[in-house]
Amino acid sequence: MHAFMNKDARRRHGGHAHFAAMGGRHGRHGEGHGPFGAGPGPFGGGSMRGGGGGRGGRRRLFSNDSLQLILLHLLSETPRHGYDLIREIESRSGEAYAPSPGVVYPTLTMLADMDLIAEQPGAGSRKLFAISEAGRVHLSEHADALKEAMERLTSLAQQAEQVDGAPIRRAMHNLSIAVRARLEREGADRETMFDVASLIDEAASKIERL
Repeated sequence: MHAFMNKDARRRHGGHAHFAAMGGRHGRHGEGHGPFGAGPGPFGGGSMRGGGGGRGGRRRLFSNDSLQLILLHLLSETPRHGYDLIREIESRSGEAYAPSPGVVYPTLTMLADMDLIAEQPGAGSRKLFAISEAGRVHLSEHADALKEAMERLTSLAQQAEQVDGAPIRRAMHNLSIAVRARLEREGADRETMFDVASLIDEAASKIERL
């Protein structure tokens, strides 16, 4: 599509193009979001992180048993605080997943009640936990399930690396600024808006053909 369409073509194309150029709320970029991506996915603001499920979009990626094994495994490496465990899981998943404190801390309490971990003396108010001998035996007895859980963490990190949307977000942010600056400039009449929309549509068409 040529960047500068004739008036008839603009008239046929203009409704959707003008709406896209002005940041319409619906369309190919997802209901309720503008064209520059605020929704879920690698290019938007959504995330898989969090230990809770429910209607808020935060998905539970690991069962209670799997999370218990992951926590035990991390504590078998070195004693940790609850916050340290959350950050370590987030790091190993490539920042794609982080269990919520509302899941981790009750799980640690339960593991302590089962004598699989023990609270360690330490400075400050935060509880420091270490795995017990019974916890090491438990890990050994569930080695296959632990391996599967840790492989899933690694897989999440690999997926996050493959779909890292930072360059796309940067480019789309630059596009948003350029479009806004041009349309706010003196002389940005209706014809200019159609021309800008045509350029954006042409770029979208090329991307679809990649």
